[in-house]
Formats: sequence, C-alpha cells, structure tokens
Amino acid sequence: MIKKKVLIKIVLQVITIAFFLFTMFPFFVVVINSAKSSLEIVTAPIDFPDQWSQLWFNIRTIWTSDSIRYASSVYSSVIITTLSLITISVFSAMAAWVLVRRKTGMSTFIFLLFISGLIIPFQVVMFPLVAFFRIIFETTGIRMLREYHGIIFAYIGFGAPLAVFMFHGFIKSIPVELEEAALLDGCSKPQIFFHVIMPILKPIFVTISILNAIWIWNDFLLPSLILGIGQDVQTIPLAIAGFAGSFVKQWDLIMTAVLMAAAPIIVGFIIAQKHIIKGMVSGSIK
Repeated sequence: MIKKKVLIKIVLQVITIAFFLFTMFPFFVVVINSAKSSLEIVTAPIDFPDQWSQLWFNIRTIWTSDSIRYASSVYSSVIITTLSLITISVFSAMAAWVLVRRKTGMSTFIFLLFISGLIIPFQVVMFPLVAFFRIIFETTGIRMLREYHGIIFAYIGFGAPLAVFMFHGFIKSIPVELEEAALLDGCSKPQIFFHVIMPILKPIFVTISILNAIWIWNDFLLPSLILGIGQDVQTIPLAIAGFAGSFVKQWDLIMTAVLMAAAPIIVGFIIAQKHIIKGMVSGSIK
C-alpha cells in the first residue's frame, strides 16, 4: 500500500513537471530568440544564441525606432492600464457594496445584469461598440476612437462584470455591524466605504488588479479596433505588430519586444502571487 502511494506521488510529480515544461516552452523560445538576429532565428530557432549581447542591441534598436515608436507605446500602455485598473477596481467595489447591502429585487436584477456580461463574447459586440463610439462622436462631438478615454471606457465595461462578481462574494463575508458602528460614530456613507470597507478588500483588490492588468497589458484586439495600428495612441501589442510587415517580418525585434512587454507582468505577478491566491480563495469561499 505504501509503495502504491509513493508510485502515485511520483507519477503525479512527473505529470506536473511535464505540464510545466510544456507550458514554459513558448516562453523559453522567446527568451533564447530575443538574443539572436533574424537569420539565426530562422536557421536555428531552438538553439541557444551565440552572443547574448545581441539582446541589448535589439533593445536599443526597438527603443530608437522612429517608425514604431515603442517608447511612446509603453507610455500609452502604462496610462491605459493604470487608469483602467483604478476605475474598474474602485467603481466595481462601490457597485458590489451597494448591491450587497441593498437587498431588493432591483439590486438582484442589476447584479444578474452584471453577471450576464461574463457570458457575452467580446467578438459579438466589438463591431457594434465601434459603431456606438462613432454615433457618440456624431451626436456629441466627443471623440471616442483613437483616444485614451475611449479605450479606457471600453475596458471598464468589459472588466466590471468579473470585478463586481468577485467583490460581491467577498463583501458578503464582511459583518454589517462594522458599518453600523462606523455610522454611529458619525461616519458618512463614503467614509464608511473608503475607511472601513476598502482596507478589508485589499486581497481581492490585488487579485482583480493583477488579472485585469494581464488582460489589458497584453490585449491586442480591442486596442486595434478602437485605437488602430500606427496611430499616435497605441499600446505595446500594436507596436509589436508593426515589426511584422506584409513581406518582411523582423523576428529578432518581435521576440525582444515580446520579452520586454512580458517582463513587467511576470515581475508583478511574482510579487503579488500570495495576495492573488488569498483573494481568489476568499472570494470563492466567502
């Protein structure tokens, strides 16, 4: 019996290692090819690079490229990701708090309306969304396409359903007596939320922020529809797409740019992984 348990444990470990290697293989290919020239990538895509110094040459080429404007795309990605995360997290937490505390038929309907947003594929609404933004410009004069506020507004709409769902499950575990005590001490509703509820929501805030950051930072389809490729406002994925032309593909710069784009997300995930796991477990159990 003991040998059988040991054998099962060994088999599970082997399977886990195999899945890990299978999952990490694409990232391994990106890392080794980011330090090669285009010719080396085409002739020997799996081999290790002869000189790792080629990586720094590729990075300098990307940063100094006037046609791609990678540096400005990094700035745009930081602005779009940061503002989207702040608005999604804060507004979703406020909405979930109100929906939990106001137990009415309308609050239940609104919560189910948020949940329905999780099952609607983005591909179904992407063209109506662009048409809707054009109608807004024609009727109000406010430009939504090719602008920061347009893409941020779209990310709020697509990111809020999951955030409200997770906040809703977490807030139900917070005793209402805490809010009643703060109300007796003279706190207003905004003070109760920002000084009592918000600190308790820290684990779920980190979880939602990381999940949405990975999605927004790496997203290509939505920015390509709203911002367009080669425009003044473009994100990192759109800039990387500029290295792939109709006839020539700069694989060395593509691989290096992908590695540069993935590095901040990987570092952030490693730093916040404890909070992510804690937030997801707390939101699912409570």
